[in-house]
Amino acid sequence: MATEPVRALLTERGAHARKLRRVLDLLAGDWHTLAELVRLPAVPRRTVQELLTAIGDDLETSGDRFRLASAKAADYAAFGAGEDLVDPVDTLVSRHTSELRSILADIADVPPPLSALDHVQATAETALKRALWLDTTYDLAGRTLLCLGDHDLTSLAVCAVNPDVEVVVVDVDDRLLEYISTRAAARGWSVRTVHADFRFGLPPALLESADLVFSDPPYTPEGIGLFASRAIECLADMSLGRVLLAYGFSDRTPALGLKVQQELQRLGLVFEAILPAFHRFDGAQAIGSAADLYVCRPTSRRSTSAASKTAIYTHGPQSLESSGPGSTALAALVDLAPRPESSPPPKPRAPGWSDPIGKGAASLAVDLSGDPGPWLLRTLLACSPGRMAALVPNNHPDVASAAGQHGLTSLVDTRFALRFLRSTPDGKHCVVVADQVLAGTLDVGGLAVREVLMRAHGKLGNVWREALVTVTHGALTKREARERIGEGDDLELRLIDLPRHRIAALLPLIRASASQ
Repeated sequence: MATEPVRALLTERGAHARKLRRVLDLLAGDWHTLAELVRLPAVPRRTVQELLTAIGDDLETSGDRFRLASAKAADYAAFGAGEDLVDPVDTLVSRHTSELRSILADIADVPPPLSALDHVQATAETALKRALWLDTTYDLAGRTLLCLGDHDLTSLAVCAVNPDVEVVVVDVDDRLLEYISTRAAARGWSVRTVHADFRFGLPPALLESADLVFSDPPYTPEGIGLFASRAIECLADMSLGRVLLAYGFSDRTPALGLKVQQELQRLGLVFEAILPAFHRFDGAQAIGSAADLYVCRPTSRRSTSAASKTAIYTHGPQSLESSGPGSTALAALVDLAPRPESSPPPKPRAPGWSDPIGKGAASLAVDLSGDPGPWLLRTLLACSPGRMAALVPNNHPDVASAAGQHGLTSLVDTRFALRFLRSTPDGKHCVVVADQVLAGTLDVGGLAVREVLMRAHGKLGNVWREALVTVTHGALTKREARERIGEGDDLELRLIDLPRHRIAALLPLIRASASQ
C-alpha cells in the first residue's frame, strides 16, 4: 500500500508519533509551508522532511506549500491525531485580540535580528502568551520584571497586559533599547532600558533589584549558564524570586538538552516546571521552531566563570567554533597602537569594560574583532590611557560608512580624535586609532563633557556634579551644581551602562549645564 512508509515511520516513532500525526492532520486540511509544518506541531525540520518523503507521490506541492492529494486524503485519515487537549493560555491569547494586534505592529517595526547574537524572532502569539502566563501566575502589579535580552519584545507585551508592572530591559543591542524605550514612552509604560553585555558583568544598579527575571538566551550550555547566572544575581529575594527561561533542543539531540540542564543545576536552580513547546519562533526549524518554558527557583547565589568567555553563540565571530582574528591581524593592531617613543608595545587585550581599563598604561591595543556593534564605544568610554587602537570587523556599523564614523566621533570627540583605518590589516578588519584630545583646545562645555566621559564608571549624577564644580573652578558649589542638573532616573546609573541613544541625548545637556 502507498501508505505503508508512513505507517512504518509512525511505528518507528513509538509513543512519540503523535506530533507526526498532527503534521498529517495539517496536510489533510489545507496547504501549508514547510515552516508551518515545523512550527505548528513543534516538530524538527528533518523529521517533517522524512514524513514528506514517506508520503511520496501522494503529496501535492504548489510553490513552497504542501498538502495531501485530495483523492488520497481518506487513505491517511486513520493516521490523524484526533482531538488534543486545549491549552488554557492559548485560549486566553485568543481573547486578547487588541493586545495581539499591538504586538504584531511592534514586531513588524523591530530592528532586524542579528544572527551573530542568535536572534530568532518569537511569534507575536508567543510574546502575548508569555505576558498572559506571567500575569496569571504571579502578582505583577508593583513588582519588577527584568528581561535579560528582549528582541522578542516580551517587555512591551507584558505592559500591554498589565501596565502596572515595572519592567527593566537589559540588552547588548543599542538599536533595540532605543526602540523599546520609544514605544514604551509613547504609551506611558514604566519600562527602563539599560545596556550590558552579560559576558562582562552587570550594571551595579541591577544587582538584587528584580522580583522575576525572564530570558530567552543563546541555546548553548555556555550561553544558558551565563544568562541564568546573571539572572540569579538580579533577584532581590532568593526565596521569592524566580528565573524564567526559554530553551529548546531537538528530540534528535537529547544529549545537548542534558548538558544545558546540568549547567542549570550546577547553578543551584530547581526546576519547578518545564512547559513543553511553550514558545514558537519564525525560524529555528532544527528544534521544531519551538522551545520550552523553564520555571526555575534559585537555592543560592553562585558566581559564574563564564564571564571570561565571549564564545557563547552558535553563529558568527562569537560562536563556539570561531577561531578569532589570527596572529597577523593582532600583530598589526599592536604596531598601529599609538604610544610614546620610550614605551614598549602594548599587549592585545580582550574585550570588557566592567571597570576602567588600562590604568597606568601608556596606551592600549584591544581585540574587538568579535564586536557585534556596541563594544567599540564602550571600550572608548572605559579607556584610561589617552591612546588606544582597536581591531574591529571591517563591516562594523561605526566604521563602515561616513555616517557611522561621524556618529561615533560625535560621542567621544571631547576625549579622543579618531582615525579609521579601513581594510587594515586585511579585508576583514579595520583598526580604529584613538588619540587624546588636549583639554586646552576645549571650551567650558566641552571640558564638562570630557570630565564625564573620563569617569564613565561613576554614578552619573555624582560625576556630572563634580564635573561642573571642576570646570567652573569652584564657582559652583556641589549643591548648586546638583540643582543645575535636576532630577532623572539615569542619574543613578553609570554613563557606560546607558543605551547609546540616551548617551547621545545626554552629552548636549552636560555641555549646556556648564555654560549657563
